[in-house]
Amino acid sequence: MKRQWIILVFIFVTAFAKADPVPIPTMATQCAMCRAVLESEADNSTAKGVNNGIKYLMVIPYILVGGVFYFIYKGRKKEKKEIL
Repeated sequence: MKRQWIILVFIFVTAFAKADPVPIPTMATQCAMCRAVLESEADNSTAKGVNNGIKYLMVIPYILVGGVFYFIYKGRKKEKKEIL
């Protein structure tokens, strides 16, 4: 049980830790074409679309990894139940 908590804490810390512990004020690192399109528009609809796309691309790997861990957990729980 203790090992499971250690693994869970490790996953939590690595998933939510900042890559850079000292924040450095910088401009957004976008490609030149993206920056030109986003800065040239009067309304922010394209910028909102780009931000939503980034969120979508960021969430999918977490869902997939979470699903894999869920099925591993479910399988191990079933194995322990069969042994008893």
